[in-house]
Amino acid sequence: MTELNTTNTEQLIYNNSLIKLTVLGGIKIEGLDRMRATLKAELPGSPKPPIRHNLDLYNDTQLEKFMRKTADRLEIGISVIEASLSELTAQLERYRLQKLKEQEPEEEAIKVLSAQEKKEALNYLEQENLIEQTKLDLAKSGIIGEEINALILLLAMSSRKCADPLSVVCLAKSGIGKSYLMERVAACFPTEDLLENTQMTENSFYYYKREEIRGKVFLIEDLDGAAAVLYPIRELQSKKRISKTVTSKDKNGVNCTITLVVEGPVSVIGCTTKERIYEDNANRSILIYLDGSKEQDIKILEYQKQIKAGIIDKQEEKQAAEILQNIQRVLEPVKIINPYALLIDLPKEIFKPRRTMGLLLNFIEAVTYYHQYQREQLVNGTTGEVFIETKPQDIEIAFTLLKETLFRKSDELSGACRSFYETLRKWIKENKKEEGFFSSEIRQTKRMNPRTLNRYLTELVNYNKIQITGGQKHKTGYQYQLNQEQNIENLQEEITHQINQVLKKVNEKHQERERSDKCQTKRKRPNQVTEKQIVK
Repeated sequence: MTELNTTNTEQLIYNNSLIKLTVLGGIKIEGLDRMRATLKAELPGSPKPPIRHNLDLYNDTQLEKFMRKTADRLEIGISVIEASLSELTAQLERYRLQKLKEQEPEEEAIKVLSAQEKKEALNYLEQENLIEQTKLDLAKSGIIGEEINALILLLAMSSRKCADPLSVVCLAKSGIGKSYLMERVAACFPTEDLLENTQMTENSFYYYKREEIRGKVFLIEDLDGAAAVLYPIRELQSKKRISKTVTSKDKNGVNCTITLVVEGPVSVIGCTTKERIYEDNANRSILIYLDGSKEQDIKILEYQKQIKAGIIDKQEEKQAAEILQNIQRVLEPVKIINPYALLIDLPKEIFKPRRTMGLLLNFIEAVTYYHQYQREQLVNGTTGEVFIETKPQDIEIAFTLLKETLFRKSDELSGACRSFYETLRKWIKENKKEEGFFSSEIRQTKRMNPRTLNRYLTELVNYNKIQITGGQKHKTGYQYQLNQEQNIENLQEEITHQINQVLKKVNEKHQERERSDKCQTKRKRPNQVTEKQIVK
């Protein structure tokens, strides 16, 4: 059998010594229902000019015409041409299938933990100071500062296997390191559970297999690049599934409609500088604001210099990340019940409490999920369903980590504008500008972009934090004066007080439950020595 010469993909040659057939321009790999090709047919060593023709090798009518024309021009038997074209078509089919297989992404091998690695991971998760140890290992993995934000991200990504996974939006001005923080935390997770995207098209989400993305974490470096898919992302967050009806052709070529369904839930982690623009998505996510302070700049600059100086042990960072990866591999999906949910209240100052309450309860569930090997498994006596319960310490951890987020949810200003406002108040006090100031003074002192400064000042005027007292827009610029308002420290103290009241009620309820005897079957995990039933 004559082999197809595929050395040059733009010139595929079939030569059986009787006739030479060349596929000019190669052949399209996609579209297996057709085989469009430009053929050049010639007799080896013959002075007769070759024949060139464009046709579909799967179209009998076109094929017969080409064979008759070739037989007539080259004066060769039609049976020879027919057999040669048949063999060429068969080899082109094999060539296409091979190329398609080469283009398929290689399935990443899922790591299977050894008995020793599994034991170490379980011991890690059974530590009483699990959160503190996790914080230390996140720092060892190369995360500088941002301890609270890194823990929030890790717990949110850990919830990917829960019934209601959490999503997070990282907010900061450009150059602060939003993507870096997201990527460093993601490096502490098994790669098979991550889907990283820089940019996505409008329909990209709908062409995943039905359950391909269930329990995955989507990493979006910049929400600007995902603007086309913000709607399906919101639907995945809210309804945990998306669907779309499209037109297709059946085997007879008749138009028909099919429905594409993709099942969630998923955890979505995104970064942006534009809190207001992506407000609909931000409402369904925990918002974390990265540290843009001078102190944090110094820490990061020092870390960068230490890396170049060879002081930082990158192997140690990798090992710390691998430890956190392994503990994620032993965490199992489990139902979680929060017996204290009715006692949990939000600070009354919070805007949009309906969505915020859902996020808070789901975050408490994520903390419980992360501590699952420290929680006794319970069995529902009626259904036989296994579950674990939230403990007061889970609620306390959740409030501690989300305290800043809850404060931001209580603030009518955007996070970036709030930071600018606090800086402005400090500058006014230091420079004794209580009687008024011009934007040009702020711009020169803080070296801010004029458009950014104007956006902040406009927002502050709209929310009555400052007022225009004079000046001219196109000459001197407006003069502004600070309005008196409730001290921000008082608001933070009030939120802290309300959180403490909630925690007090939860602890009192917990003590009451411990004193009371309730009938409930308990059993320990299979990896424990005995299975114990306790009747309360």
